[in-house]
Amino acid sequence: MNEISSTAPPEEATDEPLSIKLSIARQLSDRPQIVLIAVLVALIVVTAIIEPNYLSLAGLRNSAFFAVPIGVLAAGQTILMLTAGIDLSIAMIATASAYIAANQSPNGAAIAIILGLLFGIVAGTANGIGVGIFRVNPLIMTLATSGILLGLFTGWATTIFAGSTRMHDFIITLGRGTFLDGNVPWSVVVWIGVSIFVLLLLRRTGYGRNLYALGDNPIAARLSGTRAWQVLVVAYAISGLLGAVAGLLMGGRIGAADLQLAGFLLLPSVAAAVIGGTSIFGGVGTYTGTILGALILGVLQSLLTFLGAGQAVQQVLYGTIVVGLSWMYSRLAAAS
Repeated sequence: MNEISSTAPPEEATDEPLSIKLSIARQLSDRPQIVLIAVLVALIVVTAIIEPNYLSLAGLRNSAFFAVPIGVLAAGQTILMLTAGIDLSIAMIATASAYIAANQSPNGAAIAIILGLLFGIVAGTANGIGVGIFRVNPLIMTLATSGILLGLFTGWATTIFAGSTRMHDFIITLGRGTFLDGNVPWSVVVWIGVSIFVLLLLRRTGYGRNLYALGDNPIAARLSGTRAWQVLVVAYAISGLLGAVAGLLMGGRIGAADLQLAGFLLLPSVAAAVIGGTSIFGGVGTYTGTILGALILGVLQSLLTFLGAGQAVQQVLYGTIVVGLSWMYSRLAAAS
């Protein structure tokens, strides 16, 4: 009897660390923003140690220039990933919208911007019809759209759009212009507007609740009266619109449209959403986390540039981040 009673306390003691681990896992799963802020601060400190001038306004501004198009593209990815979808055509939509805006720039900034954004909506709606109505897998549908657009605009670049790839001065100002003595980019103001729109959409509207419900349990959402196809068509249309916004900002920053304009941002746009805690399986995620993910990638890009890492190394790193964090978040969700 004495031996049995003497072994009881160690068994209880072994349960305590397990409960602490489960509690920590639950906290990380419920509030990933805490970890993201810590990672962001740590990256800024490390970058500043490697390049002391980074903490100047010029250094931070350069990170912002890189983070803005990622944050806008990742907004579209976040909305779609909440429905367990994704948009592999969003970077090509961005490029195509920039081409159209550049082509129409001689007719005025308003016409150029409106037609560029309208193209994004149309292309996104086509994706939504394929996914929501014809039930095509999002990966297949958006990959096919990307291939179609790439083929069309590769041919048109030397015909329809030949010699008309320069962006309007107003769009250039939005893309790379600054104010407050050159310290704040206008593109950050655009991103703030996009962020407010997306945050209100997800948090304050019935449509936002339908996005979460459809991604969490599509069968229950349909039984409750949610018309899934309508939700998906609108979601992909919004994603296309956001892709067009990012394309105009990228075109404005460079000053002209190019077939390689936004292609390298596809993987970072997915990485920013995944870093922010958005589940690729749907129903879980916030745009607040995605914003932090985009800022982290902006600082990380500056760090890699200072270290002399090329574009290939950066793409490998982004892919590793997507795979690694997807695995980690799934484990945290299972543990909680």
